[in-house]
Formats: sequence, structure tokens, C-alpha cells
Amino acid sequence: MFKTCALVCILFITVLFFACLDKDKKPIEKQVVAEYIHDVDTLYKEVDKLLSLIVAKASQQQLQQQFIMARAAYKKTEWLAEYYNPYTAKSINGPAIPEVEIDEKSKIIAPEGFQVIEELLFPIYDIKDSAQLLQQTKILQSNTGRLKYVASMVETTNAHIFDALRLQVFRIISLGISGFDSPIANNSIHEAASSLQSIAKYYLLYSDALKDKDKPLANTLQKLFEQSASFLASQKDFNSFDRMVFIKQYLNPLSKNLLAAQKKLSIAVFTEPRFLKAGAETLFSENIFNPNFYTASTDAYSSIDKVELGKKLFYDGILSSDDKRSCATCHQPDKAFTDGLKTSLAITGKNVRRNSPTLINAALQPSLFYDMRVNYLEDQAKDVVTNKDEMHGSFDIALVHINNDRTYRSLFSKIYSSKPVTEYEVKNAIASYVRSLTDINSRFDKYIRGDESAMNEIEIKGFNLFMGKAKCATCHFVPLFNGNNPPAFTKTDAEVIGVPATTDTIHPILDNDEGKNNLYKIDLHKHAFKTPTLRNISLTAPYMHNGVYKSLEEVIDFYNRGGGAGLGLKINNQTLSAESLHLSAVEKKALLEFLKTLSGFQK
Repeated sequence: MFKTCALVCILFITVLFFACLDKDKKPIEKQVVAEYIHDVDTLYKEVDKLLSLIVAKASQQQLQQQFIMARAAYKKTEWLAEYYNPYTAKSINGPAIPEVEIDEKSKIIAPEGFQVIEELLFPIYDIKDSAQLLQQTKILQSNTGRLKYVASMVETTNAHIFDALRLQVFRIISLGISGFDSPIANNSIHEAASSLQSIAKYYLLYSDALKDKDKPLANTLQKLFEQSASFLASQKDFNSFDRMVFIKQYLNPLSKNLLAAQKKLSIAVFTEPRFLKAGAETLFSENIFNPNFYTASTDAYSSIDKVELGKKLFYDGILSSDDKRSCATCHQPDKAFTDGLKTSLAITGKNVRRNSPTLINAALQPSLFYDMRVNYLEDQAKDVVTNKDEMHGSFDIALVHINNDRTYRSLFSKIYSSKPVTEYEVKNAIASYVRSLTDINSRFDKYIRGDESAMNEIEIKGFNLFMGKAKCATCHFVPLFNGNNPPAFTKTDAEVIGVPATTDTIHPILDNDEGKNNLYKIDLHKHAFKTPTLRNISLTAPYMHNGVYKSLEEVIDFYNRGGGAGLGLKINNQTLSAESLHLSAVEKKALLEFLKTLSGFQK
């Protein structure tokens, strides 16, 4: 299938030539919509061809090749389909995992779209699946038909177009080249080429205007598109694909220069509050994530004074029932705000059920706790303070002590208007301190931003494994390395990976903590836990929600075996592939060394 990549350079040059000739007097945004309608129509026709081949009982080779053509056509529409019609886009190319609505526990939402069809066609097509394949392709045809219908209604602006184009670059980095939506066919290189070809085509509608204002910048962008195409064409296969070079030398400069072009053309860059700032030059720029985004209101935003007050409360036992335990009991700075225990100690001296997660970058996620039971750090603080096993505190009692304390009264009155101090103010102060524990400046970050001395060869090899063969990045998305879905990062995933109760691989036993199912009583959520961050992972042992693994070597081996199902446990809803990753000892070592580069928090 990678023979098609050899044509990518020619295709890009053709796009560069004809796009400049085929312009009319319509405003550029109108031309963009017209091209998009054409691309969606092409997608619909390619899906229709696939359907016809299935009906005609075509060979496996013909079906697989047409599938590749159809999804390549989708990749040319993805940038604007995801931007304006994300729900339709998900029905076309969403994960092949069933879902269930919390409010309708009995209603299973079956997956549909390209990824479901991929599982039926690759690596080998079983004729026994022909009826299901036909049904799924008809559903896909219907969904692409809906996209075709709504495409004609798109109204956009130049600002939205550039925003969507740059988000697509970020999508290629975080999802496309990791194999997230091509987990079996491993066709990521060809699909990345299709995405970039589409970006080039739409950007070129602006190229003449850019040349008038900054010809060197226009030439730089043209060369980047051509060179990225050549690089993709030179890559041999999915596993050996050098993603680090592709990101550093091509995609990061591409997003940076597209932003520069947007500004040079006097096209507005959005300034409204977003989690990922619209003006970020690259996906790996410093301070691009807004730790105040996941708050209930602007009143909850942090300030220097709130952070200092929250820090004092964080280390004070005033909120606990025994005046001795504090937030810092289980979240210790010298252990990357964990406690180093398998599972944390309860106030009674026994152990609680779960391992204490790091608070570093806790603000950069929309769901908290392993079972994702709260959305705001203020609610997390309340849950911990009032939990009988953790701090066993009472806000009513704590507020009496706080309001009787002259220092606290003075600090609170400086920030908040309420008198006496309220429960919300205490929670918000603590949450503000946790929001200050945000750091994305590890050796990995330094390297991908341009510091060539920050990583060595084996660590870079580990990153490429992380993003490719080891499939880590299909759940731990870059650059946060947690389950926040890029590039919007407004939803976080929970996965079922089959964590065992012990390290016994001969007679494994599934851990009895059912995770999200404990809250929602939904079978699909049995043993489902939030995908945690891997940042500072070398500092936060032991690992997993139950602390079963003492070392990262054990964790890597667990995933290499295919999770719990790969160990032989019966887990019908495991979302992690049960297939072995077939990592060699050298590859495991490289992966381990890369994970160490994600640590870098400074107290």
C-alpha cells in the first residue's frame, strides 16, 4: 500500500501548479467552501464504489485497495468536517468501540464507520463477515451522504479556515501518525499524505495574496509542503516511520509558518478562552494550555494571591478530622505530588483502595479521579476533605477554625468578598494552588522545541516506538500524554486494560475494582479507568490504579503482552488490543528511556 506514497510528491507539485491557475473572482472563503463540497462529493463517490465492490463480491485485494482510497478521500475532508460537524465526522471515522449514554444505561451505541469496516477487511477479509461488511458500508454511505448535505450549508471566514487548517496539522501529529484511526491496516503514512495534500490545496488559495506581502514566507510554505511530501514518500513502513523527524522538521515548522501567513494576511487569530490557545505556534509551544479552562466560571480563575493561600491550606491539617493530615500527606512534592505507596494510607492507618495520582498537570484535564467522578478541582478538594478514609473532615467545622484564625481571615479578605469565609472560597483556593502545579517543560519538550542536546539516540528511538509500534500514543495522546482527546482536548478517555491484582503472570487474577462501573452500573464501564498522564512517570511509582507494578519495566511488559486479556484473563470489554506488541528487549529499553524524558517538574 505504500507504493502510493511514491506519488505524493508529484501530487503535491500538481496541486501547487493547478491551484494557482484555477482561481476565480469569488472571495477566497467561498472558493474554500466550493472545494470542500467537491472533496466531500469525492468521498461519497469513493464510499459508493466500495459498496458496489462488496455487492459484486470483489476480491480481498480490491476491497482493501478501495477502502484505502475511500479513507484517503475522507482525510482530505477531515480538517473541515471535524471543525464544523464533529458528530458526523465521528460517525464516519470514530473509534470502533461501543459506547453507552450515562442517562440511558440500557442503550448501547454501536460503533460505525471506517474503523469498524477496517476491522472487517484487515488484515484478512473473512467472507463470513460479508453481511456485516455490507451493512456497515451502507451506514457509512448514509453518514457520508449526511456530510455531503451539510457541506453545502457551510459558512466560514478566513479566520476559521486558518484555525481549522492548523488544527488539522495538530490532528496529524497527535492522532494521524500514531495509527489511532488505522490500528490494523497501519496506513498512517498514506493518510498523513492525503491530509497534508488537502491542507496544501486550501492554503494555496491564499498564496498569491501572501506572495504580495511576504514572498519569502510564501516560498517557505511551498517548500515545506513539497519536502514533507518527499519525506513521507521516503518512509518504508508504519513501524520504521521516523515520526520525530517528521514532527520537528516538517509539521512544527508548517504550523508555525501557517500562523505567520495568517498574521501577515491580517487574518484574525482567535483570542477567546480555549484550552489549547489558538495563537500557539506549534502543538509543543510553551504555555499553550490554559489551566483555568476547566473551571465552572471566570470567578474560579487562579491568581497569585489565591495560589499562595491555597498552598498554605494544602499543607495545613486544619481541614482534617485529626488536624494532622493534609493534602500533602498523599501528594508530596518530593515524589511529584504522589506518596510512593502502592495505595495510600487511610486516616485509620489502613490502606485506601487506590494509588495516589500525581497532581502535576491535574488542571489540564476535564475529569478527575481514576473513575472520573468529578469535573472540577474544587469538587475534587471537597471529595478528599470529606472522604471518611482520606481526611474525614467537615467543612462546617473547618470553617469555624478558619474564621477564628486571624491570619486566614486576613488572607481570605484580601481575595474574596465574603465574610465569613465560605466553603467555596476554601475549595477554590486549594484548586488554584493545584492549577499552579502545571509544567510542560521536560527534556522531551526541550528537544522537540529545538534543543538538540536534550535527548539522545535511544530516547528518540523510544519516542518513535511510543508513537508507532508500541501503540502507546493511541491512548496517551501527545503532547499531554494523557487521555485528553486532541486537538480540542475537551473530552478524556477511560480504558479497560485488564489490570491484574498481583504480578503473577502464571495464574493472573483480575483486580476486583470495577472503576467507573462502581458509579454508573454500566457493564461497558466494568474495570474502566481514566487514562492518566505519563508526564513525570519515572517519579511516580508504583503504577496503575492499584499500584500493582513497582517499575516501568513491569508496566511495559504488561502492555507488550496485550494487557489483562493478553495474560489470559477473560475480559470481554477490554479496549486495549489483546495482541502482543512483539517488542524486543532493545525496543523495551528504548521505550523506557523515552518515558524518563517526560519528567522535569521543578518544585
